[in-house]
Amino acid sequence: MRIGELARLTGISARMLRHYDAIGLLPPSGRSANGYRDYTAEDVRRLFRVESLRALGLPLQAIRDTLRDSEIEPTALVDELIERTRGRIAREEALLARLRSVRESGAGSWQEVLELVALLQGLGSADPSTRQRVALAGDAMPAGSLLDALLGEADPNVAGALQWTLMRTTSPAAVLPGLVEALGSPDAQARRRAVEALVKLDGAEEALRAALRHRDSVVRARAALALGRRGRGEAVPELVEMVVRGTEDVAAAETLGLLARDHGEVRVADLVVARLGREGPAARGRLTQTLGEIPGAAAHRALTVLADDEDPAVSLTARYLLARG
Repeated sequence: MRIGELARLTGISARMLRHYDAIGLLPPSGRSANGYRDYTAEDVRRLFRVESLRALGLPLQAIRDTLRDSEIEPTALVDELIERTRGRIAREEALLARLRSVRESGAGSWQEVLELVALLQGLGSADPSTRQRVALAGDAMPAGSLLDALLGEADPNVAGALQWTLMRTTSPAAVLPGLVEALGSPDAQARRRAVEALVKLDGAEEALRAALRHRDSVVRARAALALGRRGRGEAVPELVEMVVRGTEDVAAAETLGLLARDHGEVRVADLVVARLGREGPAARGRLTQTLGEIPGAAAHRALTVLADDEDPAVSLTARYLLARG
């Protein structure tokens, strides 16, 4: 079969078939007396294998190596193709996000567009100091770009700069829906960046109350501390859980002490005492220390009982707190 006939049969141009021959990917099995390429049925089958691998995104050099080496495992090849495809998708998604940001900005001149693109590229820099500098100077960036950068930022200093710029340049109503949506993200970092921003956002108390029931204990803790410091009694159960877990337990205990003054000293003390009977030594020690933050007779009575506790650490802590008065 001559090259023209093969091109008509397969829909692959004669020019591409000559290229395949030149790089050793598909040399014809024979040549006619006058030097024309002569392809066999086996060559056609090899060509279809080449085109199948090309359709999967494999470069020509890799296709040649694969067809030459029969020991290459198909699974290894597929894994390589998956990684190549993921990388390509990530690059395309980054470009799409950048284009949408330019459109969202409403830039009216090429100068504005180019300046915005430079800022967006800076936010994608591998250098945290560059990202922080761009974040602090990001007044012209759309809120969506700042929010996306904040949710994906690993460096706490850069995240702080992004949060500061976002709060300064955007109304709470504009950013609140995006932060609430991010609380449901499968990415733990995005969820935690979102709750940290909600804590500082006016009008976010409803979202923080919902966060008290979040599956992520860090999200619950941040919401509980924020609501507790604002005097919201619904934070009390989670603050007690924080003491039990040892998650920012000192801050949680101090906040429980403040809430006890406004929401019933007995109620808060009783919740702490109820957990004392169900926890191990470390948690019981923290709960005992928490009683020292709670004013009133109920906490004092509980400490008096704990002063004779069989756990020496608990007993010693209770006696110290009683003596301190």
